[in-house]
Amino acid sequence: MCNEQAGKTMLVTGGSRGIGRGIALVAASKGYDVAITYSTKKDDAEEVAKIIQTQYGRKCVVFQASMEQEGVPVRTVEAAIQALGRLDVLVNNAGLTILDSILDMPMEKLDLLINLNFKGYVLAAQAAARHMVEKGIKGSIINITSTRGYRAYPGDAIYGGLKSAIVRATESFALDLAPYGIRINCVAPGAIQVRFDERTQKFYDKLSARIPLERA
Repeated sequence: MCNEQAGKTMLVTGGSRGIGRGIALVAASKGYDVAITYSTKKDDAEEVAKIIQTQYGRKCVVFQASMEQEGVPVRTVEAAIQALGRLDVLVNNAGLTILDSILDMPMEKLDLLINLNFKGYVLAAQAAARHMVEKGIKGSIINITSTRGYRAYPGDAIYGGLKSAIVRATESFALDLAPYGIRINCVAPGAIQVRFDERTQKFYDKLSARIPLERA
C-alpha cells in the first residue's frame, strides 16, 4: 500500500484487534475506506471504526461475521461491496489457533478450524475475485497465514497444516487471477501478542522456557 492508492476500499476480516486492527488502521492512514468484521468483540471493532473516522477521516463500516458459518464469507464480501461501493482489497485475516495432539483433537474443533482458517478464506477470496473481474478492478487479495505453515510443531498438525494449505492454494489462485491483473499473496507473521492476560502469560512463560534466550 502507498499514498497513491488513496480513495480505494478494503475489507479486513477479523479487523477488530491484533493484526487485522493494525492493517485496518494503516490502510485508513493511506487513504482507504475500510470495512472490518468481528466475531464477538463488538466494542473493539467500534473503537477501530471511531479511530479511522476521527483520526484519518475515512469511512469505516463494521460487520458481525462468524466466518466459519455457512454462507457468511460470501455475504460479508457482498455487504462490504454494497457499503463501500466497490472492493479493491480483501484481507483474509480472521482465524483461530487451536493446538491439540492428533490423539486428542475433537471433531468439532477440526471442523471449526477447517471452516474458519481454510474454507472461509477460499470462499471470501472467490467472492472478491469475481467482483473484481466483473468490474474490471485490478485489485489485491491478501491471505494472512503463519510461520506455522512452514515449520512443524507438536500439537499443530491441523492449524499449521491449514495455513500451509492456504499458501499452496494461493499459488494456484495467483495463476488463475493473473490474466485479470488481480494479485493474491500470503503474509506469514510469527507469534504476535494480541492480548495479555493470565492465560497468555502462562503460555509465554512455558514457551520461553524452551528458547535459548529464555524469551519469546
